[in-house]
Amino acid sequence: MTRLWDKGLPLDERVLRYTAGEDHLLDERLIPYDVLGSIAHAEMLAAQGLLDTDDCQRICEGLRQLEKDHAAGTWTIELQDEDAHTAIESRLGDLIGPAAGKLHLGRSRNDQVLTALRLYLRDACDEIAGHTHPLCASLQQLAGRQGEVPIPGTTHMQHAMPSSVRLWSEGYCEAFTDDIEGLKAARRRIDRNPLGSAAGYGTPGLALDRELTTHKLGFAETQNPVTAVQLSRGKAESGLLFEIALIMGDLSRLASDLLLFYTQEFSYVRLADKVTTGSSIMPQKRNPDVLELLRGASATAIACLDECLMLTAKLPSGYQRDLQRLKPPVFRAIDLVIESLDIMAYVLDTLTFLPENIVLDDSLYAAEEAFRLATSERIPFREAYRRIAGKYTK
Repeated sequence: MTRLWDKGLPLDERVLRYTAGEDHLLDERLIPYDVLGSIAHAEMLAAQGLLDTDDCQRICEGLRQLEKDHAAGTWTIELQDEDAHTAIESRLGDLIGPAAGKLHLGRSRNDQVLTALRLYLRDACDEIAGHTHPLCASLQQLAGRQGEVPIPGTTHMQHAMPSSVRLWSEGYCEAFTDDIEGLKAARRRIDRNPLGSAAGYGTPGLALDRELTTHKLGFAETQNPVTAVQLSRGKAESGLLFEIALIMGDLSRLASDLLLFYTQEFSYVRLADKVTTGSSIMPQKRNPDVLELLRGASATAIACLDECLMLTAKLPSGYQRDLQRLKPPVFRAIDLVIESLDIMAYVLDTLTFLPENIVLDDSLYAAEEAFRLATSERIPFREAYRRIAGKYTK
């Protein structure tokens, strides 16, 4: 096995382990995307007369077979492979012979990696949005089941004005709908084709058709100039992580509300036994651990965003190996938000508000009284405000 950069010189095993890091594990999810990018590159080379048609066909068929075998669990990326890209090219050589070596013409591992990553991130945006829609549906179903149940609206942690389960649910539903729009905005930086920029300075002497690969891969545009590609590393990732952090923030606030509602002092809601855990010492306890972990998960999402931003903040132009460390926080945040959206939707589906425990005292209607007084007597609102305030401050 020869890595893409290998020149026949020895590599210390400790250096390999450190430089490969988690890539051989993280890159499992990138295999289909690297195959997709490689097929587009091969077909572009053939269209430009830089690769024989027969070799192109063998390469593309071999790549599709490798993707199929990987999905079936026939092979995985090993540490010695270092990453998905060497793993695929090495196995392609075993499968189809020397023609595999023609695939890398006009391509660097830099633009190859970034192409696969952006194709993955594009799908990740859609997948996260796809898991947000069911959460909105769960909130809407809760409003349909118990929307008319009154609850106190609060400001400053104090009862303020009347609200309802419907208003509460639909407020959060709008927040998550807005998050879906944010994910669409995050795609703007993702949806640019870096393929053909090579190591960041193009491919002098080769007539590549970058617009062709842009079309084949479904990117919105080709990223130009080629020097802009490495400067953009981390920006698309940070944009997506920012939107994930906002989603996790909304989930955290929703969890915080439910945790408060579940306390004995409030007892506004009942959580199903199957979503709570027990105490190891207190037989009577049922604990809302899942909501506490959801509340705390927003810290992880924010930390992933911070890590991504800090990795790129002081880098000079051109490719730097520091950029490899972007993948762990990005993948970790994507997995976390999808899992969190799913579990919150499940908790809401099992949730019941307990109207018999919810009390709205007369003071919650003070603002409504002031509005009514101001309009019925045609007096300034401030005068009505003071008169109504006097009822509740004696």
